[in-house]
Amino acid sequence: MKPARRIACLGILAAALGLAGCNHASEGVYQGWVEADLIFVAPDETGRVQTLSVREGDSVNQGAPLFVLDDDLQLADVQQNQATLANARQAFERAQQLLKSGSGTQKAFDEAQAALREAEARLNSSQTRLARRKVFSPVTGTVQQVYYRPGEMVAASRPVLSLLPPGNMKIRFFVPEAELPKFFYGETVRISCDGCADDIKARVSFLAKSVEFTPPVIYSLEERAKLVFLIEARTDTPEKLRVGQPVSVSAVPQEASR
Repeated sequence: MKPARRIACLGILAAALGLAGCNHASEGVYQGWVEADLIFVAPDETGRVQTLSVREGDSVNQGAPLFVLDDDLQLADVQQNQATLANARQAFERAQQLLKSGSGTQKAFDEAQAALREAEARLNSSQTRLARRKVFSPVTGTVQQVYYRPGEMVAASRPVLSLLPPGNMKIRFFVPEAELPKFFYGETVRISCDGCADDIKARVSFLAKSVEFTPPVIYSLEERAKLVFLIEARTDTPEKLRVGQPVSVSAVPQEASR
Protein backbone atom coordinates (compact mmCIF):
# COMPACT_ATOMS: atom_id res chain seq x y z
CA MET A 1 0.00 0.00 0.00
CA LYS A 2 1.40 3.40 -0.95
CA PRO A 3 1.82 5.96 1.88
CA ALA A 4 -0.99 8.47 2.02
CA ARG A 5 -0.33 12.02 0.81
CA ARG A 6 -1.03 13.43 4.26
CA ILE A 7 -0.83 12.42 7.91
CA ALA A 8 -4.13 12.83 9.75
CA CYS A 9 -6.02 11.48 12.68
CA LEU A 10 -8.25 8.48 12.17
CA GLY A 11 -11.77 9.09 10.96
CA ILE A 12 -13.15 8.12 14.33
CA LEU A 13 -10.91 10.63 16.04
CA ALA A 14 -11.91 13.33 13.57
CA ALA A 15 -15.57 12.67 14.22
CA ALA A 16 -14.99 12.76 17.96
CA LEU A 17 -13.14 16.04 17.66
CA GLY A 18 -15.93 17.46 15.56
CA LEU A 19 -18.49 16.57 18.16
CA ALA A 20 -16.26 17.92 20.89
CA GLY A 21 -16.03 21.17 18.98
CA CYS A 22 -19.82 21.41 19.03
CA ASN A 23 -19.90 20.87 22.77
CA HIS A 24 -17.40 23.64 23.42
CA ALA A 25 -18.73 26.11 20.86
CA SER A 26 -20.39 28.19 23.58
CA GLU A 27 -17.00 28.66 25.19
CA GLY A 28 -15.39 29.75 21.92
CA VAL A 29 -12.93 26.86 22.05
CA TYR A 30 -12.81 24.25 19.27
CA GLN A 31 -11.02 20.94 19.23
CA GLY A 32 -8.70 20.06 16.36
CA TRP A 33 -5.42 18.43 15.46
CA VAL A 34 -2.17 19.09 13.62
CA GLU A 35 -1.87 17.68 10.12
CA ALA A 36 0.82 17.81 7.46
CA ASP A 37 1.17 17.43 3.70
CA LEU A 38 4.31 15.34 3.36
CA ILE A 39 6.71 15.26 0.42
CA PHE A 40 7.48 11.65 -0.54
CA VAL A 41 10.87 11.12 -2.18
CA ALA A 42 11.12 8.10 -4.47
CA PRO A 43 13.54 6.80 -7.14
CA ASP A 44 12.72 6.75 -10.85
CA GLU A 45 13.69 3.10 -11.26
CA THR A 46 13.84 -0.04 -9.16
CA GLY A 47 17.06 -0.57 -7.24
CA ARG A 48 18.77 -1.45 -3.99
CA VAL A 49 19.39 1.29 -1.45
CA GLN A 50 23.17 1.61 -1.26
CA THR A 51 23.64 4.50 1.12
CA LEU A 52 21.28 6.59 3.28
CA SER A 53 22.59 10.03 4.23
CA VAL A 54 19.85 11.09 6.67
CA ARG A 55 17.95 9.84 9.69
CA GLU A 56 14.44 10.50 10.93
CA GLY A 57 14.26 13.92 12.54
CA ASP A 58 17.15 15.39 10.56
CA SER A 59 16.76 18.85 9.08
CA VAL A 60 17.83 19.05 5.43
CA ASN A 61 18.25 21.89 2.98
CA GLN A 62 17.07 21.81 -0.60
CA GLY A 63 19.68 20.00 -2.69
CA ALA A 64 21.14 18.02 0.23
CA PRO A 65 21.97 14.33 -0.52
CA LEU A 66 19.36 11.89 0.75
CA PHE A 67 20.16 8.41 -0.58
CA VAL A 68 21.95 6.52 -3.35
CA LEU A 69 20.79 3.44 -5.24
CA ASP A 70 23.05 0.83 -6.85
CA ASP A 71 23.95 1.90 -10.41
CA ASP A 72 25.51 -1.19 -12.04
CA LEU A 73 22.83 -1.51 -14.73
CA GLN A 74 22.74 2.21 -15.47
CA LEU A 75 26.54 2.39 -15.71
CA ALA A 76 26.61 -0.53 -18.13
CA ASP A 77 23.94 1.17 -20.24
CA VAL A 78 26.05 4.36 -20.39
CA GLN A 79 29.12 2.42 -21.52
CA GLN A 80 27.13 0.61 -24.20
CA ASN A 81 25.70 3.87 -25.52
CA GLN A 82 29.14 5.46 -25.51
CA ALA A 83 30.39 2.67 -27.78
CA THR A 84 27.36 3.05 -30.03
CA LEU A 85 27.96 6.78 -30.27
CA ALA A 86 31.62 6.27 -31.20
CA ASN A 87 30.61 3.95 -34.04
CA ALA A 88 27.89 6.33 -35.20
CA ARG A 89 30.34 9.24 -35.23
CA GLN A 90 32.80 7.28 -37.36
CA ALA A 91 30.05 6.31 -39.78
CA PHE A 92 28.94 9.93 -40.04
CA GLU A 93 32.44 11.22 -40.70
CA ARG A 94 32.94 8.56 -43.37
CA ALA A 95 29.63 9.41 -45.08
CA GLN A 96 30.54 13.11 -44.91
CA GLN A 97 33.90 12.53 -46.61
CA LEU A 98 32.31 10.34 -49.29
CA LEU A 99 29.69 13.00 -49.99
CA LYS A 100 32.36 15.67 -50.36
CA SER A 101 34.39 13.51 -52.75
CA GLY A 102 31.33 12.64 -54.79
CA SER A 103 31.60 8.94 -54.00
CA GLY A 104 28.69 8.95 -51.55
CA THR A 105 25.03 9.87 -51.74
CA GLN A 106 23.00 12.46 -49.89
CA LYS A 107 20.72 9.69 -48.62
CA ALA A 108 23.61 7.80 -47.01
CA PHE A 109 24.83 11.00 -45.40
CA ASP A 110 21.35 11.83 -44.03
CA GLU A 111 20.99 8.32 -42.59
CA ALA A 112 24.40 8.52 -40.91
CA GLN A 113 23.54 11.94 -39.48
CA ALA A 114 20.22 10.68 -38.11
CA ALA A 115 21.94 7.66 -36.54
CA LEU A 116 24.50 9.96 -34.91
CA ARG A 117 21.80 12.18 -33.41
CA GLU A 118 19.90 9.15 -32.09
CA ALA A 119 23.07 7.76 -30.49
CA GLU A 120 23.75 11.12 -28.81
CA ALA A 121 20.19 11.24 -27.47
CA ARG A 122 20.45 7.69 -26.11
CA LEU A 123 23.71 8.50 -24.36
CA ASN A 124 22.27 11.65 -22.81
CA SER A 125 19.28 9.67 -21.56
CA SER A 126 21.41 6.93 -20.02
CA GLN A 127 23.70 9.49 -18.36
CA THR A 128 20.66 11.17 -16.83
CA ARG A 129 19.39 7.83 -15.51
CA LEU A 130 22.80 7.17 -13.99
CA ALA A 131 22.96 10.60 -12.34
CA ARG A 132 19.47 10.18 -10.86
CA ARG A 133 20.58 7.15 -8.85
CA LYS A 134 21.81 9.79 -6.41
CA VAL A 135 18.73 11.46 -4.94
CA PHE A 136 18.78 14.94 -3.41
CA SER A 137 16.23 16.77 -1.30
CA PRO A 138 13.67 18.64 -3.43
CA VAL A 139 12.75 20.94 -0.50
CA THR A 140 14.04 22.30 2.78
CA GLY A 141 12.40 20.49 5.67
CA THR A 142 12.60 17.70 8.23
CA VAL A 143 12.90 13.98 7.58
CA GLN A 144 9.67 12.53 8.98
CA GLN A 145 10.03 8.84 8.24
CA VAL A 146 12.43 6.47 6.47
CA TYR A 147 10.75 3.51 4.77
CA TYR A 148 13.76 1.69 3.28
CA ARG A 149 17.22 1.08 4.71
CA PRO A 150 20.57 0.31 3.00
CA GLY A 151 20.50 -3.14 1.42
CA GLU A 152 16.75 -3.19 0.82
CA MET A 153 15.18 -3.24 -2.66
CA VAL A 154 12.82 -0.41 -3.50
CA ALA A 155 10.45 -0.34 -6.45
CA ALA A 156 10.23 2.54 -8.90
CA SER A 157 8.16 5.45 -7.54
CA ARG A 158 8.05 3.83 -4.09
CA PRO A 159 8.99 6.43 -1.44
CA VAL A 160 12.24 5.79 0.40
CA LEU A 161 11.53 8.59 2.87
CA SER A 162 9.18 11.49 3.53
CA LEU A 163 9.96 15.15 4.18
CA LEU A 164 7.96 17.83 5.93
CA PRO A 165 8.55 21.43 4.80
CA PRO A 166 7.59 23.87 7.60
CA GLY A 167 4.94 25.52 5.43
CA ASN A 168 3.13 22.22 4.89
CA MET A 169 1.95 21.91 8.49
CA LYS A 170 -1.58 23.01 9.31
CA ILE A 171 -4.18 22.91 12.06
CA ARG A 172 -7.62 21.47 11.25
CA PHE A 173 -10.67 22.03 13.44
CA PHE A 174 -14.45 22.01 13.15
CA VAL A 175 -16.80 24.89 13.89
CA PRO A 176 -20.58 24.60 14.37
CA GLU A 177 -22.76 26.24 11.74
CA ALA A 178 -23.87 29.03 14.07
CA GLU A 179 -20.25 29.96 14.86
CA LEU A 180 -19.02 29.95 11.24
CA PRO A 181 -19.67 33.70 10.59
CA LYS A 182 -17.11 34.51 13.29
CA PHE A 183 -14.28 33.16 11.11
CA PHE A 184 -12.90 34.52 7.88
CA TYR A 185 -9.88 33.93 5.66
CA GLY A 186 -6.70 35.36 7.20
CA GLU A 187 -8.14 35.66 10.71
CA THR A 188 -5.77 34.95 13.57
CA VAL A 189 -6.54 32.08 15.94
CA ARG A 190 -4.78 30.95 19.11
CA ILE A 191 -3.51 27.38 19.42
CA SER A 192 -3.11 25.64 22.76
CA CYS A 193 -2.27 22.08 23.78
CA ASP A 194 -0.67 20.09 26.58
CA GLY A 195 3.00 20.97 26.83
CA CYS A 196 2.83 23.62 24.09
CA ALA A 197 4.13 27.17 24.26
CA ASP A 198 1.62 29.85 25.20
CA ASP A 199 2.18 32.11 22.20
CA ILE A 200 1.24 29.87 19.25
CA LYS A 201 -0.93 31.66 16.72
CA ALA A 202 -2.12 30.72 13.24
CA ARG A 203 -4.08 32.29 10.42
CA VAL A 204 -7.14 30.76 8.80
CA SER A 205 -6.15 29.47 5.35
CA PHE A 206 -9.23 27.43 4.40
CA LEU A 207 -12.96 27.58 5.10
CA ALA A 208 -15.09 24.65 3.98
CA LYS A 209 -18.07 25.51 1.80
CA SER A 210 -19.95 22.33 2.65
CA VAL A 211 -20.92 20.73 5.95
CA GLU A 212 -19.24 17.64 7.35
CA PHE A 213 -22.49 16.17 8.65
CA THR A 214 -25.94 16.47 7.11
CA PRO A 215 -29.07 15.36 9.01
CA PRO A 216 -31.25 12.97 7.01
CA VAL A 217 -34.53 14.87 6.61
CA ILE A 218 -35.38 18.11 8.36
CA TYR A 219 -33.07 20.80 9.75
CA SER A 220 -34.65 21.23 13.15
CA LEU A 221 -32.97 23.56 15.65
CA GLU A 222 -31.57 20.53 17.42
CA GLU A 223 -30.23 18.97 14.23
CA ARG A 224 -28.77 22.23 12.95
CA ALA A 225 -26.53 22.32 16.02
CA LYS A 226 -24.84 19.18 14.68
CA LEU A 227 -23.73 20.81 11.43
CA VAL A 228 -20.02 21.52 11.49
CA PHE A 229 -17.65 23.10 8.97
CA LEU A 230 -13.99 22.29 8.54
CA ILE A 231 -11.49 25.14 8.96
CA GLU A 232 -7.74 25.01 8.40
CA ALA A 233 -5.12 27.41 9.75
CA ARG A 234 -1.37 27.70 9.22
CA THR A 235 1.20 28.97 11.71
CA ASP A 236 4.50 30.79 11.30
CA THR A 237 5.98 28.70 14.13
CA PRO A 238 5.34 25.07 13.05
CA GLU A 239 8.38 23.89 15.01
CA LYS A 240 6.31 24.33 18.20
CA LEU A 241 3.80 21.67 17.13
CA ARG A 242 3.87 17.96 16.27
CA VAL A 243 1.99 16.14 13.53
CA GLY A 244 -1.10 14.35 14.85
CA GLN A 245 -1.10 16.37 18.07
CA PRO A 246 -4.57 17.28 19.43
CA VAL A 247 -5.01 21.01 19.99
CA SER A 248 -7.58 23.53 21.13
CA VAL A 249 -8.33 26.50 18.90
CA SER A 250 -9.84 29.80 19.96
CA ALA A 251 -10.42 33.03 18.08
CA VAL A 252 -8.25 36.04 18.84
CA PRO A 253 -9.99 39.44 19.17
CA GLN A 254 -9.42 41.53 16.07
CA GLU A 255 -7.56 44.20 18.06
CA ALA A 256 -5.09 41.62 19.35
CA SER A 257 -4.60 39.94 16.00
CA ARG A 258 -3.36 43.10 14.30
